[in-house]
Amino acid sequence: MPILEPNSLEFISRGAEHTRRVGIRLGSLIGMGDVVCLVGDLGSGKTTLVRGLAAGWGSLDLVSSPSFVLVNFYRRPDGGRLYHLDAYRLSGAREAEDLDLDAMIETGSLVIEWAERIQFILPKEHLWITLRWINFEQRDMVFSARGAYYQKLLATFRKRVYGSL
Repeated sequence: MPILEPNSLEFISRGAEHTRRVGIRLGSLIGMGDVVCLVGDLGSGKTTLVRGLAAGWGSLDLVSSPSFVLVNFYRRPDGGRLYHLDAYRLSGAREAEDLDLDAMIETGSLVIEWAERIQFILPKEHLWITLRWINFEQRDMVFSARGAYYQKLLATFRKRVYGSL
């Protein structure tokens, strides 16, 4: 029996800068309508990963945790939008529906921290990333592709991180 689910990739980060660089590689692949879901306890590296993801995507905006405003959005010079949702303070899926996730997905890319809190209203196909704190310098990241499009994205990401295997 395999340790990982099919269409998954595990990566051990050796520090915050390493996590950010992994995010940069992933962000360079993110396009309009993509949904990236992040799950992990406080301190597991979710916002650090988003900082890299936004940089790789091409944002010139400063990335911060949207814990109190719920949604931040970042811009690219070409007019692209990357929405960054923090679902931690949401009471559930109904409150997330009020934020109009569909409009975010139609007009940009969406990254969701604490995605497990609203998973029942998320599109069936998405990239699911579970982050786990190992120690002060290490984080375990498991990337799981849900759907054919995200399987291809994950295969490309694997090549960008590890080179040709």
